[in-house]
Amino acid sequence: MGVIAVDTERKSALPPAKLFKAFFVDSDCKILKALPNAIIKNVEILQGNGGAGTIKSVHFNEDFPVKNIKHRVEELDEDNMIYKYSIVDGETLMPGIESASYVIKIEPSGTGSVCKQHTTFYTKADSNINEEEIKASNEKVAKMFNFKDVEAYVLANPNY
Repeated sequence: MGVIAVDTERKSALPPAKLFKAFFVDSDCKILKALPNAIIKNVEILQGNGGAGTIKSVHFNEDFPVKNIKHRVEELDEDNMIYKYSIVDGETLMPGIESASYVIKIEPSGTGSVCKQHTTFYTKADSNINEEEIKASNEKVAKMFNFKDVEAYVLANPNY
């Protein structure tokens, strides 16, 4: 098994606490219902209460190539705005990937925030995937989770 790590950063106009809440605390319910172009159809909690140890089944809409994955929340730290999770079952994001783990941290940046993501992909033993293919796939998936739609929703709902 090989290991390939990818780091990405995305800026947001939202303050860190609101961005973290929108993407990691409320993402299973409020935000999904509010986003017209969401790639996620629904999220089902199979075990736990949303915090560390929770197992979620994520169901994607028909237009997305992956239909379902299960992930385990490793850490949900609202004070430090850190969210860690691992894919534990279901379809992977691309052939040749056995599993993936994610560490996401939201930090202040100017008047908004920056979302820093460290992703570790574990490739299958017989895989010949290279780092550039993984980076391209990772960026494609990141673009589908549209920050602009979330920002627009949160900004349009000041009591959020």
